[in-house]
Amino acid sequence: MRDVEINSDDESPYECFECGTIIVAEDNPGTCPDCGGSMRNRWTPIE
Repeated sequence: MRDVEINSDDESPYECFECGTIIVAEDNPGTCPDCGGSMRNRWTPIE
């Protein structure tokens, strides 16, 4: 993904792997505020 600029100052949507909760934050929140599951950046493709 060399053509994608990653700017850590921009907010990104993060989605919970467990319950699907989506939050927008500048940094990865780590765990879901609703269920405690792992969060992923929705702009990062899963391979």
